[in-house]
Amino acid sequence: MPKTTTKKPASAFMKPMTPSAALAKIIGATPVPRTEVTKKIWVYIKKHGLQDAKDKRTINADAALKVVFGGKSNVTMFEMTKLLSKHLS
Repeated sequence: MPKTTTKKPASAFMKPMTPSAALAKIIGATPVPRTEVTKKIWVYIKKHGLQDAKDKRTINADAALKVVFGGKSNVTMFEMTKLLSKHLS
């Protein structure tokens, strides 16, 4: 009889996290997993046309994102995930 194993998702990424007040203005105040936070941020970025036209890896922050990004006007995708983690608890 073959073994049936179910692969569990990485619990750290799937654990619902509570967004800070600044981040909640963008994605909502409901606790969501880290993966959903990133998806919701990308939806916001694309909806508001904040991705740099020449360098797609750069995000140009509007007023709401600038607060989340620690006052920076533009950040790279990789920087963004690091900065977002400071707004999750």
